[in-house]
Amino acid sequence: MAREFLRLERFIGIDNVELLKTKKIALVGVGAVGGFCLEALSRSAIGSFTLCDFDTVEESNINRQILALHSTVGKSKVALAKERVLDINSDAKVKALNYFADNTNYDEIFDGADLIIDAIDSLSAKVSLLEAAYKRGLPVISSMGAALRRNPELIRVADIYDSYGCPLARQVRSMLRKRDVGRGIDVVFSPEKVRFNYIRVEDDKDIIKSDKTLDRGRDRVMLGSLSTVTAIFGLRLAHLALEKLLPESTLSGTAEYDPRA
Repeated sequence: MAREFLRLERFIGIDNVELLKTKKIALVGVGAVGGFCLEALSRSAIGSFTLCDFDTVEESNINRQILALHSTVGKSKVALAKERVLDINSDAKVKALNYFADNTNYDEIFDGADLIIDAIDSLSAKVSLLEAAYKRGLPVISSMGAALRRNPELIRVADIYDSYGCPLARQVRSMLRKRDVGRGIDVVFSPEKVRFNYIRVEDDKDIIKSDKTLDRGRDRVMLGSLSTVTAIFGLRLAHLALEKLLPESTLSGTAEYDPRA
């Protein structure tokens, strides 16, 4: 008998573990935040995943991304993610989409998903995904900016319209409001004031180049980040996902433990 989720069964009960095995997650972005989110959900008996990310591993990812190793540099992130999920839970169903999420493929990404998780690091793509999910009436949660943060104790969860102190969240709110997207999207964010002097992109030797042929936005400055904080963002996002997927009382209050179970 498989025992991968025995301790989870002892904590939330067999029925809830069986429930999680029936759930499907659509996760867009398997980098710093998304990778750790996926790690936790893979170890939480989620039965099915659709993973979407067009990127490959770079050396600069190694400081914070769970899929990034010297041995994986140059490899597809979603391909690596699928392999890792199946090595954790061989019964899981995993669909790996190695392309940029946009309005040409949202239907495929969202297909059958019980919850959509946004871990995109690009503003326009993030807003587009959130709008698409919201207007389809699909449950979606999102991570705001994790880069440049130093204090994990400031990480919060709130509706996007109740978030504060995060420059990315402020821009997302503004753009969603203009697109008639209302309340109902919970986000992980930090109100920590970031200390960073933005330089011109052309002055940065390590810019993140955009792909003009695919309309992927402007070149971006590579922001500094800590593995600890980005990982906690991802794990908090995963915990939020479990809160959405399980009965309301499961992860609140004091767990009842029966050692005979």
